[in-house]
Amino acid sequence: MLPMTATWQNWARTERSRPVLEVAPRNLDQVVLAVQRALETGHTVKAIGASHSFTAIGATDGVRLDMSRLRGLVDVDLERGRVTLWAGTHLWELPAILNPLGLALENMGDIDRQTVSGATSTGTHGTGLGFGGLSTRIVGATLVTGTGDVLTVSETEHPELLPAVALGLGALGILVTVTVQCVPRYLLHAVEEPMPFAAVLDSYEERNREADHFEFYWFPHTSGARTKTNTRLPLDAGTAPLGAVSKYIDEEVVNNAMLGAVVGFQRWVPQATPGINRAIESISSRRDYTDESHRVYITRRRVHFREMEYSLPLSAVPAALRELRAMIDRRGFRISFPIEVRAAAADPLMLSTAHGRESGYIAVHRYWRDPDREYFREAEAILAAHEGRPHWGKLHTRTADQLREVYPRFDDFLAVRDRLDPDRAFANPYLDRVLGA
Repeated sequence: MLPMTATWQNWARTERSRPVLEVAPRNLDQVVLAVQRALETGHTVKAIGASHSFTAIGATDGVRLDMSRLRGLVDVDLERGRVTLWAGTHLWELPAILNPLGLALENMGDIDRQTVSGATSTGTHGTGLGFGGLSTRIVGATLVTGTGDVLTVSETEHPELLPAVALGLGALGILVTVTVQCVPRYLLHAVEEPMPFAAVLDSYEERNREADHFEFYWFPHTSGARTKTNTRLPLDAGTAPLGAVSKYIDEEVVNNAMLGAVVGFQRWVPQATPGINRAIESISSRRDYTDESHRVYITRRRVHFREMEYSLPLSAVPAALRELRAMIDRRGFRISFPIEVRAAAADPLMLSTAHGRESGYIAVHRYWRDPDREYFREAEAILAAHEGRPHWGKLHTRTADQLREVYPRFDDFLAVRDRLDPDRAFANPYLDRVLGA
């Protein structure tokens, strides 16, 4: 154990904390020892992965566990297509682990910088009405509880805890390993094309039901949307990937270098934002390609931003988007980042944003240097009014009392918390707000 001298800061630069101690465990026994020492000295303890959450869910002024040394494959069950991973394994590391085994994740979001434990603990998801978030594929876990004990949870060991542990917000224990249900490797045929925003809203549910994976982006102040439809194909269908040059131009030049320059300019000249957004819309073109699933899902994000995302009942998404558009116009906001819209299947996890209902997701963004929070406050009021549930790792202001109203099993989760962390060894101000002390 070494004294922590540096202040921790998350990727979005929205949160900071300074722990009294940092520990970088190499095995399960060292995690147990760190938790026990924290309990003995009266400190709270939190694990930290890639720091990609926009909230302070991983912040602590107590003992921080750096999970970067607990990475890689622990075990594999090829017959059932399952892998057990150290909790600090990053999503971007999984193709190198899974591909040789003939496996892949069933679904992914568009960012792979997170650790597998951080992504599952906060409810990270992709898109597609036939698929749940990453947490729904967790079939087992080993964690160290708030009493310093090692607990194994699976379909055969303490199965009643799995719907809580699979998406536990870091409130139930320190995840050391997770077992993920995978699928055989597959390809995705991606079609990206511009469409009128109004037409996409009018056919939103239909498009989601017809496609394996559907999502779209809308730049405020424009009348068009950029859609992305992915169709799953067997591995032997043959790839037709984007060329190296065109992929570099799109991902690095347009999505990162050019976007960074544009949003930086718009910050100082906000009145130019509508015109710039319409210019970007006017040059949006169609792309059609086929590649391994992880290469299609993932987009590199180098421009820092702040994000708030809410899950809504699927049918409520078009109305909420129309209200957002009207609010932006009414308030005269100048918004340079697009609004992202996705969907997911209903699932049984206690604190999943898709618990018990097919869900649509609306994510709003702002450039990280923009201090204005009024846009987020106004957007949150609209999204919350549609039975909205905030993404646990993204910005929001909801409290335990408000969240209890939209999560039928909220109190069941708190009962599991009382059982696994009776003295709140894993508490922090964020968890106090969203779960109660």
